[in-house]
Amino acid sequence: MPIANHASSNGCNLSVVIPVFNEQRSLLDTVARVETIPLAKEIILVDDGSKDGTRELLKSLEGRDGIRVFYHERNQGKGAALRTGIRQVQGDIVLFQDADQEYDPSDIPDLVKPILDGKADVVLGSRLLGNPTWQSSLNYLANRILTLFSNLMSHVRLTDMETGYKVFRREVLQNMVGALKENRFGIEPELIAKIARRGHRIKEVPIKYNARSHAQGNKIGWKDGVRALWCIVRYSRWD
Repeated sequence: MPIANHASSNGCNLSVVIPVFNEQRSLLDTVARVETIPLAKEIILVDDGSKDGTRELLKSLEGRDGIRVFYHERNQGKGAALRTGIRQVQGDIVLFQDADQEYDPSDIPDLVKPILDGKADVVLGSRLLGNPTWQSSLNYLANRILTLFSNLMSHVRLTDMETGYKVFRREVLQNMVGALKENRFGIEPELIAKIARRGHRIKEVPIKYNARSHAQGNKIGWKDGVRALWCIVRYSRWD
C-alpha cells in the first residue's frame, strides 16, 4: 500500500520535527524539499533562538498548510528543540530532519517504510551504509568511535549512532520524552541508550549525506564528542 494511504485518523501520518538555529541560507530550501515528499504529513519547526534572520523566514511560514512553528527565546541546544517538537507531534510516525542540507529529504520514504511495514519501532538513517566516501573525514572517525562504544555499552549493533535522521513510532518518543535530559547534541547517544534499554526494535537504512565543514556551519565541536562519551556511559547504565 502506498505510504500516503496510511494516514491516521487526524489525516496526518508523519510528523517531521525540524530544529532550527541560524539556518537562514538553507531553511526555506529544506522545508520546500520536505513538502514535496508524497506523504500525509505535518512539519514542526522549532527555532532555538536564531539571530541571523532565520526567525523572519520562519514567520513567513506561519499559517502555511501543514506547518507549525515554535520559538525558544534563547538558544538551548538541539536536544531542547527536539523535546519541544516531540510534545507537539500529531502523526503516528515522528521523523527528525536537520534544517541544513546535509540530509536529503528524498530518503524519507525509505526511512519510514520499515515502521509502516511493522518491522521496526525506530529507524536510523546510516551515513556509513550510504556514503563510502564519507569514511575519509575526521567526523567519520569520531562517529565510528562513539558508535562502537555505544554498541558495547548498549548491546546493539549499529553503524551510525550519531545520525541526524532518526524515525520513531510516536508512542516510543512520547513515552520517553519526559525522561530525556540532554539539551545539546548529547540527545543522540541518550536516545540510543534509552531505546536499547527499553528493548525497542531498531533498523538502519542507507541514506545520502552531504557533510558540511565547521566553516560552512557544522555546529558540533570536540566538547560535544567528550559529552557524547559521558552520555553513552550514563544513559546506558542509569536512566
